This record gives sequence, C-alpha cells and structure tokens, in this order.
Amino acid sequence: MEPPSAKTTHVFRDPSPFKRCATSVSWIPDKNDKIAVSYSILGFQATPEGMSTASYVWNLENPNYPEQDLMPQSPLCCLEYNNKDPHVLVGGSYNGLVAHWDVRKGSQPVDTSPIEKSHRDPVYQISWLQSKTGTECASVSTDGQVLWWDTRKLGEPTESLPLAPKGSDADGLLGGVSLEYSEVGGPTKFMVGTEQGIVLMCNRKAKNPQDRIGTSYVGHHGPVYSIQRNPFFPKFFLTIGDWTARIWMEDIKTPVMTTKYHSEYLTAGCWSPSRPGVFFTTKDSGELDIWDFAFKQNTPTLPAIRVSDAALQSIKVTSNGLVAVGAADGSTTVLEISDSLSTAQSTEKSSIMQMLDREMKREKNLEARAKELKQKAKKEAAAKKEQSSEEAHDANADMPEVEKAFFDAVGLSADGDAPEAPEGGDE
Repeated sequence: MEPPSAKTTHVFRDPSPFKRCATSVSWIPDKNDKIAVSYSILGFQATPEGMSTASYVWNLENPNYPEQDLMPQSPLCCLEYNNKDPHVLVGGSYNGLVAHWDVRKGSQPVDTSPIEKSHRDPVYQISWLQSKTGTECASVSTDGQVLWWDTRKLGEPTESLPLAPKGSDADGLLGGVSLEYSEVGGPTKFMVGTEQGIVLMCNRKAKNPQDRIGTSYVGHHGPVYSIQRNPFFPKFFLTIGDWTARIWMEDIKTPVMTTKYHSEYLTAGCWSPSRPGVFFTTKDSGELDIWDFAFKQNTPTLPAIRVSDAALQSIKVTSNGLVAVGAADGSTTVLEISDSLSTAQSTEKSSIMQMLDREMKREKNLEARAKELKQKAKKEAAAKKEQSSEEAHDANADMPEVEKAFFDAVGLSADGDAPEAPEGGDE
C-alpha cells in the first residue's frame, strides 16, 4: 500500500486579540464540513480583563471567518455536537455552567444551568447520551462529580455521582478530567479519567447505589487527559496521560499494551473511527503521532508531524480521514491523512483482534504468576514465623534447667540466696 502521510488542508485562527487555547474540537455529524471549537484560558485566575467568551463554528469552505458565534456566560472548556441533530450543541464552561445552543436561533444559548446547581470547577468534558429524546448529556469536572442533564430543562441536573471509589487511598473525591460515554460502551456504562491518574469504570444503573463505581485502573503518573473505547472492540480502551498512551481491557486491572515513554508530555488522543488498529496522540511540543498497530507496535508509523509551535490540546478524527487538532495558541489545524491510514484492509479486524487477545492472555498469565508468587511468599513467611515461634518456645522450655545449672555453678539458690551451711560444720 501507499506509504502513510498527512498534509495540512485548513488552519482556523481564534480572532480574539488575547491568546486563548482551543480546548476542544467537535465535527458536525454526517457531512464533516464544519467544526465547533471551544476557546478558553485554563490557567487559574489567568483570564485577562475584557477577554471574549465566544467560541465558534467554522466551515471548511471559508477558513478566514467563523460561520457562527457562540456566546456563553463564561469561556467554554468543552463543546459537542448532538449526533442526532446537527443544529444543536452543548458546552461546559470554565465557571462550571452547562449551556446548549440551537444555531438556528442565534449566538445566545437556548438555556444555561444556574450557578448554584452547576459544577464548582471547570467542566472539562461533556458527552451526549444515547436516549430516545436525544436531549440528555453528562458532564464531568475536577470538583469530583459527574452530573446528568436534560437540555430541555437545565434548571438542575437530573442525577449526580460523586467520584469516591470504594477502597480508594485518595482522600475525598477524585477530580474528573475526561469522560467516556459512547454508543459502543452501552447506554449505562461509562468511564471517567481523573487528575490523580486513576480510571474509574462506572455503571449509572447499578443495582446498589454504592456499586455505581466499580473497577479502578491505576497506571498513569498524572491526569488522564483522554479516554476512549475502541469503536471495533469495545472491551478495549485507550487512555492518554503523563508520557504514555496505554491500551486496557475491562477485565484486567493493568494495561495490556503501553507505548514507549516520550520525552514530551502527551496531551490528548483518540482511536481512528475507520481502522481498528490506528490511534492518534498529541504532544505539548506541538507534534502529532499516528500509530498503526497492524504495521508496528513499538514506534509510531507516522511520527512527529509538526502541527503547531504551541502545545496541542485536543483532537477529533472523522471516518473519511480528516483530523482536527486544537492548539494552545488558539489555532485549529485540519489534516488529511492518506488512505492507508484511514481505509481498513479486509483481514485487519481479525488480525488486530488476535493481537489484542494475545496481549490480554499474556497479561492474564503474568497476573496469575504474580498472584502465585505472592501466595508462595505469604506461605513461606507464615512457615518462617511458625518455625521462629517453635524455636522460641523450645528455648523457653529449657530455661529452668539452664537457670538451675547457672545458679549451682555460682553457688546460689534459684531465688538468689546463698545455700545454708551444713549442720556441725565450721563457721
């Protein structure tokens, strides 16, 4: 097949005079000819006075000017198109509010959540849910909560979940920074990536309320910035955090595959929607890596694509090979990747499944071996303790005889007095 390649086709620049970060990008469903981009400054109290709160919808046919302004009360940290209605978007703000727009009704939000019922920290990710109405969504924030909303009435959340896993060593709540709530995962199961590096597997409809947070996956050394299930194999999911990308399997608490440790921090990532073994990672050096596990696993197939001089922050990929990448300087770059990276081969799905199965079995074997060694060490420690206890008991049992021999040798009785002189003896 043709060698892998990627070329830049469009660059959209934030018209604001202040340098804002392109915190999230979202492709319009079906046509993929428009992108909604949210802009914000995420540094604590770093927002300059007079900065615009606007985010924009851009059209690929006119990259010079935004097609639509979106005017929230507070700058948006995340923005998502509704999969069922391409005119509707929902966004999460820096001050914790959730708002939704219908672009046919103008730039102002149709409805916004009240501040007292919203998140207390920035809303780092928001996702539309599978529902009959198509109006339900969920949001996550570093205030340690997942909130569910119905955009028909944003007066208060329909439900909430504090991120406090059972048996966790973390004090209090875990701060959520990424959310996986996709069609392939099912209507009630979702995952949360936290700023403590832990991924939580959750079930909204668990039988017992305390079981809504299930397995915890510990592996990253810093915040989990991206988390996504493989669209072809939903039990496997990708996480991006610290200097690595990791692939996990639901039933195993350790990653089945891990990329090498990069010298630059990884900031975002996602799977290809059209090829089961391809995924993308962005770095704070402004570079994009494209991995193709059908080709090789130890290094990216297309490494270090220079997208921007600023750190990259967000990424979304379409099934027809368009990649949108948002950067910290407010630019959003659209790249077109070659067919070899976007079109699956006939046997690719089965070969990737075999590879993932092999790595899963290997990890299970290693897990079983580690468990076996742990139990063996435990038994040996118990046997050693028992032996020491017996030796100490034997030593204590011999003590009276040892004491008697000692006192006889020094001419004392067992209570420490000198023995009495025999009768009729000399004084």
